[in-house]
Amino acid sequence: MTNQTPHAAGRPERILAYMVAATVGLSILAFFAVIIGTWLGAGANNGFGQGVWPAILALPLVGLPIGFILIIVLLVTTTVRRAREARQNGK
Repeated sequence: MTNQTPHAAGRPERILAYMVAATVGLSILAFFAVIIGTWLGAGANNGFGQGVWPAILALPLVGLPIGFILIIVLLVTTTVRRAREARQNGK
């Protein structure tokens, strides 16, 4: 049994993690903006069809699936790195 510290995440893994956090975070903020905008009456008289609202409405529809795909890519990347490290430590 060895007392090795786990290898720190590399630059690609950190970038993927930040991309996941930013994409999902912005999508959730946009979702709450729509809820608050509806509560304040922005949706009346086609208010959501004007200004920046169409982009805010579309952000969760695009951002959440992209965030899910990025999570899967991050999981695969981490698994491959750990398997490679285990093979190298086993030699």
